[in-house]
Amino acid sequence: MAKQNDTRQKNSSGFMALVADRSFYVLGVILFMIVWQIAASLRLFGADFSEAFSPLAAILALIEMIKNGELIHHALPSLRRVLLGLSLAVVVALPIGVLVGYFKRVEQLTYVVFQFMRMISPLAWMPIAIIIFGVGDVSVVFLLWLVAIWPLILNTSHGAGRVSPLWVNMAKTMGAMDMGILRKVVIPAAVPDMLTGLRLAVGVSWIILVPAEMLGVPDGLGYFILDTRDRFRYDQLMATIMAIGMIGYLLDSANRWLIHKFSWKN
Repeated sequence: MAKQNDTRQKNSSGFMALVADRSFYVLGVILFMIVWQIAASLRLFGADFSEAFSPLAAILALIEMIKNGELIHHALPSLRRVLLGLSLAVVVALPIGVLVGYFKRVEQLTYVVFQFMRMISPLAWMPIAIIIFGVGDVSVVFLLWLVAIWPLILNTSHGAGRVSPLWVNMAKTMGAMDMGILRKVVIPAAVPDMLTGLRLAVGVSWIILVPAEMLGVPDGLGYFILDTRDRFRYDQLMATIMAIGMIGYLLDSANRWLIHKFSWKN
C-alpha cells in the first residue's frame, strides 16, 4: 500500500508539474493579447484605426471569416502552393545536399556558387519570375521553391558531412561501395539534419508566401490581405494576419514532432 501511495503521489506531482509548465505557454499568449489591447486602447495604431486593429475586433472578424468560408477559401490555395514548392525543393535539394556533404570535391565545386545564390533575397527574383512564368501560381511556386532549397541543401550537407568516418570505413571494409554507403549509412544518419532543414524551409516559405501571393493570383492569404486593405476591412486584415501566424505555428509544430519522432539521437 505504501508503494502504491508513493507511486500515486509521484504521478500526481508529475501531472501538476506538467500542468504548471504548460500554463506558462497560455500565460504568454494572454500577456501578448493584453499588450496588444493596451496598444490599441492608447491609439498607437492611429486614432482612426486603433479600434479595427484591436484583438477583439480581429477575433470577431476571424470568427466571421470561418463561418462564411472566406478563411478556408484563401488558406487552402496558400497551403497548396507552399506544399508544392516544398515538395519540389525536397526532390532537388536532398540529393544535392547528400552529394555535397559526402564528396569533398563536390562541396568545393559548389561552395562559392551556393553561398552567392543563397544570399540573394527571393523577393529580388520577383520580376524575373514574372518575366519567365508570367503572373499566377507558377511564379509563386517558383519563389517558394527557390527560398526552400537552401536550408534543405545546407542542413542535409551538414548532416551528411558529419557522419563518423568509423562508420564509413566499417562499411567499406564490409565491401560497400559509395552508393551503398550513401543509402545505408550517410542518408539515415543525416535524417535529423534533413528534418531541421525542412523546418527552416517551411518557416521561410510561409514568410515569403504573403509577398509572393501579391503577384496577381486570385486567391490566397497574401492576396486576401491586399483585398481587405482595399475594402477598408482592417479588422479582417488583422484576422488574416492572426490566421497566418496560427497556421505557421501549426506547421512548425508538425515539423518539431517529425524531428523528435525520427531523430536517431532520441
